[in-house]
Amino acid sequence: MTVSDTSVQDGGLSQYRERIETLARRYGLDFYPVDFELVPKTFMMEVAVYGLPVRMPHWSFGVRYIYQYVQHRMGHSHIFEVVFPGNPNRAYLERGNSLSENTLVTAHVLGHADFSRNNALFARMQKEVGDRIVEQAAARAHQIEDAIRRHGQERVEAVLDAALALEQHIDLNQALRRPPYPEWLAPPETPAPTPFESRYGRLPGESGQAPPAPEPRRAPVPPQPEADLLWFIAHHAPELEDWARDIFLAVREESYYFYPVFACHIMNEGWASYWHARLLREADFLPQALYLEAIKAHSDVVRPYAGEDAVALTVNPYHLGFAIWEHVVERRGLATAFRIRAEEDDFGFIRNCLDEELAHKLKLFKYQHEQRGSRDERVVVGEAGIDELRETLLAPRFNYGAPRILAVEKGRDGSLSLRHDVASDRRGLDLARAEKVLQYIHRVWRRPVRLETVGPEGAPHTLSVG
Repeated sequence: MTVSDTSVQDGGLSQYRERIETLARRYGLDFYPVDFELVPKTFMMEVAVYGLPVRMPHWSFGVRYIYQYVQHRMGHSHIFEVVFPGNPNRAYLERGNSLSENTLVTAHVLGHADFSRNNALFARMQKEVGDRIVEQAAARAHQIEDAIRRHGQERVEAVLDAALALEQHIDLNQALRRPPYPEWLAPPETPAPTPFESRYGRLPGESGQAPPAPEPRRAPVPPQPEADLLWFIAHHAPELEDWARDIFLAVREESYYFYPVFACHIMNEGWASYWHARLLREADFLPQALYLEAIKAHSDVVRPYAGEDAVALTVNPYHLGFAIWEHVVERRGLATAFRIRAEEDDFGFIRNCLDEELAHKLKLFKYQHEQRGSRDERVVVGEAGIDELRETLLAPRFNYGAPRILAVEKGRDGSLSLRHDVASDRRGLDLARAEKVLQYIHRVWRRPVRLETVGPEGAPHTLSVG
């Protein structure tokens, strides 16, 4: 692990950092080196909002920054660290953190570094994107600034509006660098001869000539419904210029990079929280006062969110993940925990590791009174059971948290037809927001755009622009 010259050493952390790292490796954590850097609070919020230290300029990030700033000022948000996986990992720590907080954060970051190096989904995306995303994002930001100088703020912003409005609409079943659609439909296969035909050859009256080959037919665009809207628009929007195509593909690549963080959020934060607690507990070289302050910070990090409506399940992912990992290690052993860390994402983690006993302990169920007679009343679980609870927790994590929208046809006039996959999505659209996104797409597609969905009452509804 290396430390930048701005240095966490200045806060006195260097005397504990290497010993915490040694302790982590002794327990089996395996991670690439970590570069730590102390940064101001404002920079920390910028990194959290943009997702990267330097990223393409757009007004939406300013809106997110204001929201994050307000949350912080109201005491609802405290960002201790931001980590970017890679080789090396990059970890930014807030300069105003106390020594005890940074000691905890160091152990927490090592948990993240172990997770990102060994988890299968992180490994796949790192192989797809590479480990230089920070440098690539900075280079793209400069390219976009150059495009603004050459093509004007309004034109470039229109492309960014559309691309960033669709940043969640990728298809993880497709490779980052996927081949183009086939230009021609494959000819139908010639049926194998029947046993009768094989035995007697041609029938009386037949010419013996092979039937003419069918005329080749152009494949439709797309050949089947397409969920990867960023890729589709980049390659099939009429008259899209190269610089605009590059923006769409850049947003798409960054979405691939961020997906494991989203899809493993509960697992990853829980794993890092489990290890920072365990490493601090075993770090007998820490002064007692520092240890107690660090454990207090741990309690603040993993506390469940307070709320009157428990069924809303607005849970703290740190708290839920930490509790599940403790449960797994206690019941199934550390070796099993390491295997789960390597193989699962949040979907497998919640479905396979959150059992009914732990759900009751964490008070995740909604309870209600049931009247069975004039005097016989009992308290029962309001949901159908643990399976429904799991799916309720996971519902916001499907399809990157976005509705599933498919490109179904590029018309002969260049128009674009989209369809909301209501059957798999099982939820309606915010029609006002959907119409705004269609307007963004239309400014880039430059032909009519229509979207088939359902209205508030479930009846078919079509939005169109152009």
